[in-house]
Amino acid sequence: MGRFNLYAMCKIDFAFLDSGTGGIPYMLALKEKMPQARCVYLGDTAQFPYGEKSEESVVECASEAVSLIIEKWSPRALVIACNTISVTALSSLRKRFSELKMVGTVPAIKLAAKISKNRRIGLLATNATVSNPYSDKLILDFASDCRVFKLGEPNLVRFVEKNFFTATESERLEACIPARNFFLQHDCDTVVLGCTHFTHIASDFAKAVGNGVSVIDSRDGVANQALRVCSPPFSKEFGEDSIPDCSFFVTKLDFDSCAEYKMLCEKYKIPWGGVV
Repeated sequence: MGRFNLYAMCKIDFAFLDSGTGGIPYMLALKEKMPQARCVYLGDTAQFPYGEKSEESVVECASEAVSLIIEKWSPRALVIACNTISVTALSSLRKRFSELKMVGTVPAIKLAAKISKNRRIGLLATNATVSNPYSDKLILDFASDCRVFKLGEPNLVRFVEKNFFTATESERLEACIPARNFFLQHDCDTVVLGCTHFTHIASDFAKAVGNGVSVIDSRDGVANQALRVCSPPFSKEFGEDSIPDCSFFVTKLDFDSCAEYKMLCEKYKIPWGGVV
């Protein structure tokens, strides 16, 4: 029996999918709420970044990644830990993989509307997310009395994926400056991090914008929803051939990226799984 057939037998509760490292804080948020749940993570780095792809390409690439996840690990549920995939392809993925429970990640517009005092909200995301009609619907449904200023920041996404884990604090703050200036110029008192990559720099971005601005994301809501759709009992026992809990896999490595991803895993205390 092959190695990956063994993987499929090790009773994974939740698989997480993103184009890179962005969804790792989402997996850790779920583990904090439910330590018994067994998780695995796939960063589809061969297709990074999803946020600059056409709608058709996002659907195609995400479908291939989901097929890979099912083949390798057969999870009880899948968390799409990527706003771009969720707003663009989640409906298509649910139809194609109807046997698999799925939870999407969308910008926390509803929460932002609840806490904004001056009714001026910023949405920081990928170009694909800020331009998608689904984001407009979220604003219409939950923040119709607010002005929402949207900013796509592909350079910041790339910085997080390629440079964040070796960057100094000053370098991280500098990377936040263009987005910070945009939202402060529009007097936003709440900024939604609408790309999961930005959760890695949430504290840096909060420091950059200052105490008068709330910086929020959807980690808590996504974890709660995942636990609603896939409830206990969770897998507690597994054999020596099973992959370690919370293993981080990628679909491609660039030059020297192996060392960077291993550093990421050490930072978050999760196992490095390698390339699938």
